[in-house]
Amino acid sequence: MGVDMPLRYSDVTPRRTYMNRRRFLASAPLAAGALAAPFAVRAETKIGNYTKSPFSTDEKPTPYQGVTTYNNYYEFGTGKDEPVKNARNYRTSPWKVSIEGEVGKPKVLDLDAVMKLAPLEERIYRHRCVEGWSFVIPWIGFPLNALLKQVEPTAKAKYVAFQSYYDPKQMISSREARIDFPYLEGLRIDEAMHPLTLISVGLYGEILPPQNGAPLRLTVPWKYGYKSAKSLVKIRLVEKQPPTTWNIAWPEAYGFYSNVNPKVDHPTHSQATEDRLGSGIFGEHIRTRMFNGYDQVASLYAGMDLHKYH
Repeated sequence: MGVDMPLRYSDVTPRRTYMNRRRFLASAPLAAGALAAPFAVRAETKIGNYTKSPFSTDEKPTPYQGVTTYNNYYEFGTGKDEPVKNARNYRTSPWKVSIEGEVGKPKVLDLDAVMKLAPLEERIYRHRCVEGWSFVIPWIGFPLNALLKQVEPTAKAKYVAFQSYYDPKQMISSREARIDFPYLEGLRIDEAMHPLTLISVGLYGEILPPQNGAPLRLTVPWKYGYKSAKSLVKIRLVEKQPPTTWNIAWPEAYGFYSNVNPKVDHPTHSQATEDRLGSGIFGEHIRTRMFNGYDQVASLYAGMDLHKYH
């Protein structure tokens, strides 16, 4: 089903919920790492044999508890505190991901095969969400380009389309979420091949919790958070720009590129500043940087009008 009307900012993050939750996350117990939320069960399986990546920021990571209890995952609820509760019994095994389309060697891989594609790295990335808040997260994963090289993209492959898992028996309906499922995202091929673009399989040295996109997700640190599709089941290389979920729902607010750009406002609010969760009683209020501070991607957009192509 389609969305009947543009979503308001209050539909995406009700202000009262946002402010109360932000104060909760940034409180002293969380900052000290001692918060005991009833549904914040840490992953039981540690990930071994990964290296520290030079792509990491030296900024202090947001506490684990905040990253795993304050989530956007509309398939498990539109409130930030709902996914951690509603995804507790999410089944992620067995799992397969299909890589297809304009490729020479299409593949269907299970998780064991995915984990063997490339050495795992820990990358501490900044993340900026369109609602105005940000995290610093130590992901475990490998560059997406390692997977794409396996399937040998053809000359016609100009974009990469991503599809998330959707099961109406485990997840809420499109009508409840007011966006279409399954969730769709996309990148230009050069964005997908950039070494910063990550396939994440864990965080904080552990396997991904369900509410953070288990068992594998896209992570694109210079774009707003909704571009990093969760629970991937299909990756398709295509010739034309693919449809993406939030661009379908509200194109004036959510462009295809969705690069972090403090000069391009959301229709309901400025993007010039952000609240870094987990720092101080109300969160640290900081200036947002172009491309979220990842200047090494600027050359990808040379000559583009980044107001028009937001």
